[in-house]
Amino acid sequence: MTSLAIIPARGGSKRLKRKNIVDFHGEPIISYTIRAALKSGCFDRVVVSTDDKEIFKISSKYHNDIVIRPKAFSTDKSTVNEVCDNFFKK
Repeated sequence: MTSLAIIPARGGSKRLKRKNIVDFHGEPIISYTIRAALKSGCFDRVVVSTDDKEIFKISSKYHNDIVIRPKAFSTDKSTVNEVCDNFFKK
């Protein structure tokens, strides 16, 4: 069986602006999530799914499996299920 981690990282955070790329102890927050998923050994594939070019660029410093998703799946109302469904339909 193959296991997959999809890390949804949208650019339009409302409560904490740009939270995925905010510096936390010298690293962008998204880097901790990527590293934890890779280090866990639980997944055969780890993918970052984002709608944001800057998140894409920063994430690519920590991992190279990043996909751009449509803005339609990056709204306040978008669900993780929709993000994953969009990924699998590609």
